[in-house]
Amino acid sequence: MAVPKRKQSNSRTGKRRSHDHLKPKQLQACPQCGQAKPSHVVCPTCGYYMDREVVDMSK
Repeated sequence: MAVPKRKQSNSRTGKRRSHDHLKPKQLQACPQCGQAKPSHVVCPTCGYYMDREVVDMSK
């Protein structure tokens, strides 16, 4: 079985893990109500998506 000959340094481990971080969500202003919402998602405040009402939020 293959076994590493030497311990990997903390620097090398950190370099490998440098791309594992989470990216912040990309938010856009809703054109209908102006609230921040993720792109390509129905607005949770007004229920509009692509300039038409998809979910009735009048309840």
